[in-house]
Amino acid sequence: MDIANYQPAADCLQDRIIMITGATRGIGKALALDAAKLGATVLLIAKDLKRLEQTYDEIEALGKAQPAMLNIDLESAGADDYQTVANSVHEEYGRIDGLVHNAARVGGLTPLQQTDVTLWSKLITLHLHAPFLLTRACLPLLQKSQDPSILFSIDEASKAYWGAYGVSKAGQISLMNILAEELDGDQQIRVNGIHPGKVRTHLRTHNYPGLNPNEFPAAEDVTNPYLYFLSEESKAVTGQLFRI
Repeated sequence: MDIANYQPAADCLQDRIIMITGATRGIGKALALDAAKLGATVLLIAKDLKRLEQTYDEIEALGKAQPAMLNIDLESAGADDYQTVANSVHEEYGRIDGLVHNAARVGGLTPLQQTDVTLWSKLITLHLHAPFLLTRACLPLLQKSQDPSILFSIDEASKAYWGAYGVSKAGQISLMNILAEELDGDQQIRVNGIHPGKVRTHLRTHNYPGLNPNEFPAAEDVTNPYLYFLSEESKAVTGQLFRI
């Protein structure tokens, strides 16, 4: 499969239930809209309620399956909060077919010596604790799917001044690999990652204010590989990190 040039069929996500974190900006929002257009019921996770409602309204206007809003602050939520989410989804939908860990924040480029400890804790929680706790809570829902998929938006930023973001995103790769090995086999839950590269998102324009954002592809131009890993066409593919 040529993932880079994958073109999704119009019904490739029909009746699938896809949960996406960071679903109100950038790749998360673009993916949520595309998944809805292809027939998925999208469960939107974000902490900004106003943006969450805007994304919800845009999806609802498509006339497709009604989305759901899950207003959660991934930087502070604990295990009980994620279990409450999983319980709610179980009652309403009974399963999850896809879980996309996409939420991200840099928090500014700062030397480690000058990094605010509270910000460090929030970013480690957002990129590492949240994906672990959400996955852990949702595993029983994924196990009820005939074709479950977990997908990470990966970044490689282990360089000076990227602080907690760089450390936690590196940890995410390890989390992805460990999950892929542990969930392969009997459970048949595939786990993969996508490194989208340089994309015209708020995260990039905020941290690179001197660059022309039009030099980079828009978020909606990089969603097709995500759709591949969420569709049945990637069945049995696991433990892969695809770089756009």
